[in-house]
Amino acid sequence: MKRTIVLLPGDGIGPEVISAAAAVLGDCAAEFGHEFSLAEFPIGGTALDCCGTPLPPDTLEACREADAILLGAVGGPRWDDLPLDRRPESGLLRLRKELELYINLRPILLRESLRSVSPLEPRRIRKVNFEIVRELAGGIYFGAHGTERTNGAERAYDVEGYSTPEVERVARFAFERAAARARRLSSVDKANVLASSVLWRTTVSRLAADYPQVALQHLYVDNAALQLVVDPQQFDVIVTSNLFGDILSDLAAGLVGSIGLIPSMSCGRGTPLFEPIHGSAPQLAGRDLACPIGALLSASLLLREAFHLETEARWIEAALDQVLARGYRTPDIAEPGNIVVGCTEFVARLRQELRQLVEQLDSYGWGV
Repeated sequence: MKRTIVLLPGDGIGPEVISAAAAVLGDCAAEFGHEFSLAEFPIGGTALDCCGTPLPPDTLEACREADAILLGAVGGPRWDDLPLDRRPESGLLRLRKELELYINLRPILLRESLRSVSPLEPRRIRKVNFEIVRELAGGIYFGAHGTERTNGAERAYDVEGYSTPEVERVARFAFERAAARARRLSSVDKANVLASSVLWRTTVSRLAADYPQVALQHLYVDNAALQLVVDPQQFDVIVTSNLFGDILSDLAAGLVGSIGLIPSMSCGRGTPLFEPIHGSAPQLAGRDLACPIGALLSASLLLREAFHLETEARWIEAALDQVLARGYRTPDIAEPGNIVVGCTEFVARLRQELRQLVEQLDSYGWGV
């Protein structure tokens, strides 16, 4: 298989974790006979510094032409004084808009070897394994924003709005994901107070008739947040709006121990984009303290979802589980008794496990 993957390291720890993921993708290509062309381009604050814009034209064009995109992180305090439309994050928002990436998928999985870093009571929680499907191109983030003065007082506003087609396309994706999993879909809104949520709920309910095999429930967002903490194992697939999805997915990351452990996929009409959901963590940049797990799992998600390479994706995940089972941890998820290592050594250990697992693929029942 020949594929082009655009690497967007971005800012802060982004270059470190993307370097780790790129090395593993290179190992995958070598071991399984693929040809992955990895081309690196600037985005975010790095692009602002070198090109004067958070999304240079060359970066956008390369992303349009690629088969998949792997992003690190954008942003940092050094650019916080810029206007909103000039900050590093605006480059990512524009990239999503230009590529028409209107769906975000975040798998939330509590790995067995990391159960102790979860804040959940281990005797009560058997497993945490669900997906959050977030609408990504509409809602309050893309509505009208502004400030005004009335009678000497300043007032700011942000408009939340959705159309029926915007809800339909993300809801159908979520129904399809649920149909392929445990056939349970939870739609999250705030229909008791928001007109946009009334439309959301009505539209999702109507589409449920097309998926009789999927059990649909509706939850208000405040109750959904409560239920995620009290009983996360009740969830299979959650679908929700841009704002609510942003908040709930970070909460869900806390359930499995750290925001640094979660991968994501943004998809729609254009090139799919994969990224860990953590921020740029500028205080950790250059210190070899970054946790690469979110980026490594983003690479495996890329192989599975964009290239349909299930064996290769499982290979990476199995190697990761082996490293964790041997007690190796980066400082952010380390506990007494663990072997604390930096990002570089953690990745080196994982790549060693990858080499050993290649010889055992048949015993895992994956095939080649």
